[in-house]
Amino acid sequence: MSQPATTRRLAVITGASSGIGEAFARAYAKRDTDLCLVARRLDRLEALALELGQQHGIMAFAVQADLSKPEATDLIVGALAKQGRSCDILINNAGYSLPQTFLATKGREQIDFVAVLVTSVVSLTHALLPAMVERGYGRIINVASMVAFSSGAAGHTLYPAAKSFVVKMTQSLSAEVADKGVILTAVCPGQTESEFAKANGTDQLIAKSGLYKQTAEDVVAIAIAANEAGKEVVVPGWPNKLAVAFMKILPDSWTAALIRPQAKKFSLPDPKA
Repeated sequence: MSQPATTRRLAVITGASSGIGEAFARAYAKRDTDLCLVARRLDRLEALALELGQQHGIMAFAVQADLSKPEATDLIVGALAKQGRSCDILINNAGYSLPQTFLATKGREQIDFVAVLVTSVVSLTHALLPAMVERGYGRIINVASMVAFSSGAAGHTLYPAAKSFVVKMTQSLSAEVADKGVILTAVCPGQTESEFAKANGTDQLIAKSGLYKQTAEDVVAIAIAANEAGKEVVVPGWPNKLAVAFMKILPDSWTAALIRPQAKKFSLPDPKA
């Protein structure tokens, strides 16, 4: 199918139905960018696509996909082909966490978690990157977390490992394609005002913590600016930057001693046997 007669770029955004993903959609719509919005909640995606299309005069369409499933990438690629479009901007944002300890969860839950936060990022990037390289233009923002630099703690067991993978993948892939017109950025936010904590049941714990928090809109604005400036890794907010700096400088044993007692406050207790 031939490319539609439009000069607008197209952004594929995963986890676009709320939070940081929705903020990315709104930000790129304001930049006159067409949108392919991906998530499981089709009703919210379609409502957002309709709103942004009418408000900004762009084309926006929804793709219902569960990124824990192997067929998700094919669904997204197929939807793009049906529209006769290629991806110019990829936002790998979809994610969640499992606040209990590893053995308190089912193995399938952990495998699905890795599929969404790691495998789908690899799969979707690998599928959409070749066309970017061929055209000599591409932008990829991978949403990681400042915990990528931590020593890990009890609860949310695989989350630091998954986000560390995303950061390292971004850096390595950037080294491979930077001279081909493709810019990659890993954005590593801290606590962000979104539905993320509500989804895993820790929203009340975080609300009581008094931690420095940012809005999703602030995180997205910083991420897009960093990507446009060619930065591989960005940590939004000076308190988060300071915390990450300490995590990088101090020995792991020191950071573990500091982080792990605090991390307990944001994990749910394991169910009693």
